[in-house]
Amino acid sequence: MLDHVGFAVSDTARSRAFYEAALRPLGITLMHEISPDQSGSNGTVLGFGTEGDPFFWIGDNERTGEGTHVAFTAASRDRVDAFHAAALAAGGRDNGGPGLRPEYGENYYAAFVLDPDGINVEAVCHEPAGPE
Repeated sequence: MLDHVGFAVSDTARSRAFYEAALRPLGITLMHEISPDQSGSNGTVLGFGTEGDPFFWIGDNERTGEGTHVAFTAASRDRVDAFHAAALAAGGRDNGGPGLRPEYGENYYAAFVLDPDGINVEAVCHEPAGPE
């Protein structure tokens, strides 16, 4: 089970705006902001999460990495679609539109975007499609 994930970004203000918009449809919000004074580092760290649990952290206190990927669980396929649309509207780049990915599982419905630093961000729903 994943407890939290974190990675470096080049500009916390730009990334904050992106993630606040892109994660809103998934019910994930900014919960903590740690300033350089508080952390004792040269950068800002932001924690996003739900229900009092920040599990996704970004900060400009380290060098951005390559090949970073994070997948967020979505409660429904509609929320995957909403994540993709919100992320693109917030400046993300499409890296695989909403749809089934049977190579990952029978009900693996996901969408992928690249954030402002080129990090691959995914929203995935493992639930079968609802009745039509």
